[in-house]
Amino acid sequence: MFFLGDLMNKKTKMPTEAEALPGRERPLYTAAKHFVSGHPLKGPYPDGLETAMFGMGCYWGAERLFWQTDGVWVTAVGFAGGITPNPTYTETCTGLTGHAEVVLVVFDPEVVSYDALLKLFWEEHDPTQGMRQGNDVGTTYRSAIYTFGDAQAAAARASRDGYQAALTRAGGGRITTEIAPAPTFYFAEEEHQQYLAKNPNGYCGLRGTGVTCALPAAASA
Repeated sequence: MFFLGDLMNKKTKMPTEAEALPGRERPLYTAAKHFVSGHPLKGPYPDGLETAMFGMGCYWGAERLFWQTDGVWVTAVGFAGGITPNPTYTETCTGLTGHAEVVLVVFDPEVVSYDALLKLFWEEHDPTQGMRQGNDVGTTYRSAIYTFGDAQAAAARASRDGYQAALTRAGGGRITTEIAPAPTFYFAEEEHQQYLAKNPNGYCGLRGTGVTCALPAAASA
């Protein structure tokens, strides 16, 4: 029991530089194209598109949520917010890389707004669970929004505050979502890209709170 408890404590605590796994200089091999859309996973992306990055626990279900959204041009899963360069999936699961599992979302703001993506983010997982999401425990499963530019950062913080108010009214907990400028995104291995398209009956850990997140326009109407 002590060993199990010690292991779980390590997985739910961010590692220090000295504790983190060394990683590697070269990026991992991954797919060239999106399994569903056929669009290039690493670009180049068409002019006028924007990028977002979200951590919602296990990235398999989270990626499907976004690739099924109108206006999203391409998605990819990977790791961000940690220390270890070019980590493998197995390494991140130890909790010794510091990374969160995240989804990179490239979208057309003329079709779907960043605020609409934030609404999906808040409603489709539980952002109050700290270093876990349901039965998935560890730093890699933490809730996170990594932002590209000041406008996204302001929108993310405003949506967090609005959703916290809604959660509080509903008797929910305190939001623990990390909001920070987008760090380096490391693409996960090919088998994890669009996993639920390749494995339709595969695991999806997404579980929302049942509390609605109002878009800014709706909130001010």
